[in-house]
Amino acid sequence: MAGLPPEPLQVEPLRNLRFWHIWALGVGAVIGDGIFLLIGQGIATAGPSSILAYVVAGLFQMFLMIALAELAVGMPHAGAMDVWVRRFMGRWWGFCAGFTFALGWLIAGGSVGLAMGRITTYFTPGLQSDGWAVFFGILFTTIFAVLNVYGSAIAARTQLYLVMALTAIMLVFGLVGIKDVNPALYSPWLPNGWSGFWAAIPLGTYAYLGAVTLTTAGSECERPVDLARALIWSSLTFLVLYTLAHAVVVGIVPWNEVTMDVSPFTRAAEVLFGPVGGIILNLAAWLAAATCVHMGTLYATSRVFWAQAREGLLPGFFGYLHPRYRTPVWGIAFIWLVSSLLIVLGVKNPDLIYVHLSLQLVLAWSVSWLLAVIAAVLYRARAPQEVAALPWRQPAYPLFPLLGVLGIAVVVYGTFVGTPQAPLYGAIWLVALYLYYRFYVQRSRGVPSRPPATAGN
Repeated sequence: MAGLPPEPLQVEPLRNLRFWHIWALGVGAVIGDGIFLLIGQGIATAGPSSILAYVVAGLFQMFLMIALAELAVGMPHAGAMDVWVRRFMGRWWGFCAGFTFALGWLIAGGSVGLAMGRITTYFTPGLQSDGWAVFFGILFTTIFAVLNVYGSAIAARTQLYLVMALTAIMLVFGLVGIKDVNPALYSPWLPNGWSGFWAAIPLGTYAYLGAVTLTTAGSECERPVDLARALIWSSLTFLVLYTLAHAVVVGIVPWNEVTMDVSPFTRAAEVLFGPVGGIILNLAAWLAAATCVHMGTLYATSRVFWAQAREGLLPGFFGYLHPRYRTPVWGIAFIWLVSSLLIVLGVKNPDLIYVHLSLQLVLAWSVSWLLAVIAAVLYRARAPQEVAALPWRQPAYPLFPLLGVLGIAVVVYGTFVGTPQAPLYGAIWLVALYLYYRFYVQRSRGVPSRPPATAGN
């Protein structure tokens, strides 16, 4: 890219992230609007049985985390899925796995950024128009972009504070709310039958999307084994916290009175604590959205783009690291720009962001996850001695890869069964991605023959 200052070849990311930073990245990357607002759709669809449906969805996500943990420990790298899949399946499939994962987070930057802006207007009476929602969404996206530029340690520390505040609010809400639960509201358990229950599982999976994002910290973690530990503990954290909170909501707000207009968490908090409760739960929703934008869209996507640019798969400016802060500054700036544009589009055309692009987000991540799970199986088959020497190994192999694939199949079927045009759109952009790789990367830029560098090599 013309005008870029020369970058010393020795500039590499700083390895200064510890377990709690990585754990916070995993917990905070769980989609904010999915758990705080779209959970209302899950409750309306399945009634009280939505509690169990969301537990199943959370377990599927945790199984996927366990299935990928060996790869994260054995090949810690910012490229994550790209690096893993490329080693065992070839460069195209690696590029596809990494780019589709980053693409999902790029899409989320618009929907979650706009959600962050709208929630902010809740706290600012008189500033509740669409214009102010856009302003606040872009403002906080800008703040988090700047924090990301100033270094991974600063960004991760900010994420840790945000996630600690979020988990504290949800824990207090769940523990205090238990005493006011009305057991009669859990009946009938299956008001819409088993079909309603199964339909709620993909909604729960959407709510828990994103925890695997922490694997993109592979080039900046002090100890790669912390990636495996954080994958499991972050999954357990949000599964336990949100299941407890979900059970309290259903036990306080009748399931047939839940709507998508107001978060059921906010309604339940107002019953428990009065108006101040609604304010506090809306703060929790803001924190959840903020953590997604901060270390999901801005951090994870820029790291994947950095790794792919270093391999010649994306334009070179994505691979530039600031010589002082060791962060992919131009990649962060590009992602900020796209997120800001999507926030504006989301106000003008909500269905584009919250329906059409959100479905493509699910499809993109499903492709990335499936390729990564296949790579995990091939890792065991083709590098048994390397796997045997790892400081952490998954138990009961191959149980978790199989359960992970089952979870992917469930979410894909449940998400797209009523929207047959969405997979067609996905096929179109996947073909376009392949054409980009085939004719731009391979012919115009060339692809380096060396394998990607990993900390384990």
